[in-house]
Amino acid sequence: MKIDGKVFRYGSDVDTDVIIPARYLNDSSEAALASHCMEDIDPDFVKNVKKGDVIVAEDNFGCGSSREHAPLAIKASGISLVIANSFARIFYRNAINIGLPIMECPEAVKAIKAGDEVEADLSTGIIRDKTTGESFTAEPFPEFIRRIIDDGGLLNNLAKRSKNNEL
Repeated sequence: MKIDGKVFRYGSDVDTDVIIPARYLNDSSEAALASHCMEDIDPDFVKNVKKGDVIVAEDNFGCGSSREHAPLAIKASGISLVIANSFARIFYRNAINIGLPIMECPEAVKAIKAGDEVEADLSTGIIRDKTTGESFTAEPFPEFIRRIIDDGGLLNNLAKRSKNNEL
């Protein structure tokens, strides 16, 4: 799977309450979550994000609560990939569960700026900053996790595998 988009850049410790504020969790539809994604840290995010765009963040992205609403809000907003130095453990797992691609690559995070255009190949782990021409290598996910992401999340993957008698 290849991804190509414009970068939204954030710092360290972006917690789940910043990604999707708790005051909006009374409606868990994807559209409702997307309409409030990142609004407390970046009020213009929802107006500017386009399908395929990328978030680049520093350390401990997605810390805070264990709810899946945060990666779901990011994915529903149009973000196709999050690149960070590190992710909170529960966010990392929830992202995979809902089919949001994530990559850990400190070298890319150090070099990529807000507004840059980047492309990433999830199967090889290659990230290229199209604005500067620099390339970086993240550890690609194993095939079984890539299939979960390609299928749009764990539940879709299990349904597909069950239908194909692969379980």
